[in-house]
Amino acid sequence: MPTNILQFVLLLACMTGLTVLMGKWLTRVFTGAGHAMPERWSYRLFGIDPDESMGWSRYAAALVLSNGLMAVLGYVFLRGQALMPLNPLELAAQTPDLAFNTVSSFITNTNWQAYSGETSLSNFSQMAVITFLMMVGAATGLAAGAAFIRGLRRSTSQSIGNFWVDLTRILYRILLPLCFLMALVYVWQGVPQTLSSDVMVTTLEGVKQHIILGAVASFETIKHIGTNGGGFFGMNAAHPFENPTPITNALDILSMLLIPAALTYAFGSMLTRRRQGWVFFGTFLVLFIGFLAIVYSAEQSGNPILTAAGADQNLTATQPGGNMEGKELRFGIAGTSMFVATTTAATTGSVNAMHDSLTPLGGAVPLAQMMLNSVFGGEGVGFINLIQYAILAIFLVGMMIGRSPEFLGKKIEAREIKLVMLSVLAHPISILGFTALAVLWPGAENSLNNPGAHGFSEILYAYTSGTANNGSAFAGLNANTPFFNTTIGLAMLIGRFLTMLPMLAVAGLLAAKKTVPDTAGTFPTATPLFMILTIFVILIVGGLTFLPAIVLGPIVEHIDMLAGRVF
Repeated sequence: MPTNILQFVLLLACMTGLTVLMGKWLTRVFTGAGHAMPERWSYRLFGIDPDESMGWSRYAAALVLSNGLMAVLGYVFLRGQALMPLNPLELAAQTPDLAFNTVSSFITNTNWQAYSGETSLSNFSQMAVITFLMMVGAATGLAAGAAFIRGLRRSTSQSIGNFWVDLTRILYRILLPLCFLMALVYVWQGVPQTLSSDVMVTTLEGVKQHIILGAVASFETIKHIGTNGGGFFGMNAAHPFENPTPITNALDILSMLLIPAALTYAFGSMLTRRRQGWVFFGTFLVLFIGFLAIVYSAEQSGNPILTAAGADQNLTATQPGGNMEGKELRFGIAGTSMFVATTTAATTGSVNAMHDSLTPLGGAVPLAQMMLNSVFGGEGVGFINLIQYAILAIFLVGMMIGRSPEFLGKKIEAREIKLVMLSVLAHPISILGFTALAVLWPGAENSLNNPGAHGFSEILYAYTSGTANNGSAFAGLNANTPFFNTTIGLAMLIGRFLTMLPMLAVAGLLAAKKTVPDTAGTFPTATPLFMILTIFVILIVGGLTFLPAIVLGPIVEHIDMLAGRVF
């Protein structure tokens, strides 16, 4: 137990140190004036004017149209996979509904997979479609985060930046260099990187075995650094080719948290409000530690039903104890709990264990984090989600003390609050609306492997994961059907664009406003009190919205477990 706690402390300490280093680099990239040679070549190739200033509507239009075109290109490649190169296994094309779901998933930085990578996609599809969309999807989210911070920084300005410049710089200066270096580390740790699709080997028992290979190391790097999460193999980060050692497990965790955490420091630096940036970092960290404590204690305590069946769940010198169902021995309870909390906090979706095998309270943690969608969050958008709650918190304070609310020297008025609430409400409407539709849809229950409360949790988890752009799953649900592929695909698009675009509009409105100096009546936001208030608003608004669904799922499961009933 003390060793596990020490593991958590060391990882969080490393993350905090990397937050400063990465935050400084993000600041340089977001505020730099020059253009490197590869960037200039890219501008010429695509006819981009790097000096163009974009308002929020122009920025949003460029973002949506470029993502739409790249998604269409990915769809064409997936539907024509049988005709593409690097397909020696002659894998067939994906069906129309599955291809729609796949491109919707990867362009929105979700990486939900209703297929198993090694049996569904060729090396060409893995690289030209999946890895490509993971790169541009992550870069798009981070570009939106950069534009949003500029909107908060600027005064009486109609511009929040240039989308094409932001996207190009993020790819060339952040994602590609980081992924290249991390790929070398992964190869050192035993992760394959080859254009060969498979190999036949002779096992120690003398049996021939067919093993699938591919460009796994390069896939894994953007998967975690870009908070993507899709697996090259169906077992995702539980597969020894994706995550072979405790070292790679720790690097995966740090990679997922790297940019979302660093954005708080970049925000503080760009606005010359370092203390405010640390308040937002503290907000992320307090929420994260709270959820980590819940999932770790729930999994370490084990399942009384398994104890009654004769399983020894005690922590000893020779075994990790607790609920080890669906977990890898090389990671144990601590490594798994940290991964579970991280992958759903950073909306990555990568998994090193079966989330479907978590205890009810343990499974409630990833659900809750995705429902709140503001515990670190994904690339760029996680920070935007936090700011929407901060704006809501300062608005509520202003109403209580009878003053016009101000945030970072900008007046918060009706237009901003309406857009914030549109972004806040789009999330639960998508999750609860599609969940209700799936529960009532004829034949949808045939996709469930579990009846009762856990079956409901599996459906709820699927639409929560899709809307939160996470991608992990309670894998007891067979989601590869036309109904689930279509509705989860729509949920991913709604969760991405109906939450991002209103907040870009908020950034544009705030950029156009004049910054006013703080007065004696201004409510200070760079304080522990405001951090606590923001956490309170996140938990209350998110908690009340999703409370009935949590009660019908994980809470009922927990009661069944305590009563000794199979859930």
